[in-house]
Amino acid sequence: MQPSPVLVRIGPIAIHWYGVLIVTGAMLAAHIASKLSSRNGHDPEISWNLLLVCLISGVIGARIYHVISAWEYYRAHLNEVFGLQMSGFGIYGAVIGGTIGLWLFTKFSKLRFLEWADYAAPGLLLAQAIGRWGNFFNQELYGPPTKLPWGIYIAPENRLAGFEAFDYFHPTFLYESVLDFGGFLILFYLARNWRKGRLYGDIFFLYCLIYPVIRFFIEFFRPDAWKIGDVPTAQWISLAAIALSTTVLFVRHKLRRPNMIYVPGTPWRPPEIKEQGNAAVLSKDAEPPAPDHSAESEGQGRAKEG
Repeated sequence: MQPSPVLVRIGPIAIHWYGVLIVTGAMLAAHIASKLSSRNGHDPEISWNLLLVCLISGVIGARIYHVISAWEYYRAHLNEVFGLQMSGFGIYGAVIGGTIGLWLFTKFSKLRFLEWADYAAPGLLLAQAIGRWGNFFNQELYGPPTKLPWGIYIAPENRLAGFEAFDYFHPTFLYESVLDFGGFLILFYLARNWRKGRLYGDIFFLYCLIYPVIRFFIEFFRPDAWKIGDVPTAQWISLAAIALSTTVLFVRHKLRRPNMIYVPGTPWRPPEIKEQGNAAVLSKDAEPPAPDHSAESEGQGRAKEG
């Protein structure tokens, strides 16, 4: 049975499975971020405000990445470049766009970027695991033909050129979904329980290591991959991300400066706010007591009486 990409139609409006799954994953990610941040004294509402920013910037980044990867097609169909069809999104573009949105939000809200990237990272992998099922309903992101019992049927109109004679294919989306969920469990456990030796940003940089490893191997099961020099572009990006995140983790733990050390249970505040708070406390403590005029008034009163 061929799945339908449309969940329900309300008059002329079609609600796609892909869109529902993306929004569901994003809301779960925001919920997880709100729970993790509230454990450290933050207002849970911050995560929900952040969700809107990251969702918009992530969708824009995902669309740009996809258009670039399929430029030969979109060059001849420019009217479709700006369409938000429920297909045609690149995960790496979504991650880059969402990260930019997160950085802008934390900058203008005077929050620490790496602290909030740590709160967002576990839920992001969970959202990716859920969103990948949109590929199942769209009959995309499948691998080479297979006779394995878990192979999925792909309708003839959705088969890649050269695979028209085959019916069943590797469910590449499923492989990535399962691995993403495993990565989520690891990051979520660490985000809740790792305290000793942890630095702000460690969870985020581990995400930048775990997902590229997953994606590197998944690309071997993508016959439609966008390639540079006969190597899938996503593998080039994955290798760069693995090298960079590994280096950053190593260098930061070598430096281990006081302002990098994760402090559980308390929200991070910018240095100027801390200094202002300390100055206010010091000025209050140093303020001299008000003069006591009661004795003087009492003496004057007695003088008048006398």
